[in-house]
Amino acid sequence: MNDLQSQTEGFSPITANAGREGFASPEGRVFLIGSILGLIYIASLGASYFIDRENFHVYLGMTMAHLFFGRAAGMSFGYALDYGHPTVVTVNLAIETVMIMLLFPLFVFSVRKLLVIDALKRFMDRLHETAEANQDRIRRYGIAGLFVFVFIPFWMTGPIVESIIGYLMGLRTWVNMSVVIGGTYIAISVWALLLVELRDRMSAFTPFAPLLLVGIVILILVVGRRLERSARNGGRADTKT
Repeated sequence: MNDLQSQTEGFSPITANAGREGFASPEGRVFLIGSILGLIYIASLGASYFIDRENFHVYLGMTMAHLFFGRAAGMSFGYALDYGHPTVVTVNLAIETVMIMLLFPLFVFSVRKLLVIDALKRFMDRLHETAEANQDRIRRYGIAGLFVFVFIPFWMTGPIVESIIGYLMGLRTWVNMSVVIGGTYIAISVWALLLVELRDRMSAFTPFAPLLLVGIVILILVVGRRLERSARNGGRADTKT
């Protein structure tokens, strides 16, 4: 066992049977599709570096902003540089789809002890805590509540957590994915219209409106994340006392 552990540093030991069980499950198929889509996205991003460096930097900027701060920041970044709906919406839809289809199955594997990646354990625990903290108010409305929850643009309370809540509610994997991804696509379309309208209105007051919009969105997201973290830590302190 120690030899296996040393050979798979960063992973908790799993048996061959557990690995087969995980990747043969519906979550395993979701992970496979997500991996293929992720590789296609990375390949497309790499190709854009050689085809058009300017577009590559914008795509990379949207990707990093989305990964670190959420969809609102990623989309705002693209609109701030005067890119239109086809580019901004497509890129952010692709990012969020890949994230959902990779992180959700990894969470399920972790919960079932089929595959535990030590480097992601703290992150998965945070997702689990956030999902459990929100599931009661969503559970009472069922799938409709789950669908509405996806419109929240914050990274830690959006579709990833929503998919975990769907799992905790006992939804079948493909029903869960359909609700989450469908809600995500509608949400991103709505946010696209909202962000462009906000940018245009701000432009009437200052020529720096696009950059200002990105700054405001990121500030709101950072403050919201800090408040969420403080509330979670406060809850832990209350539990201990």
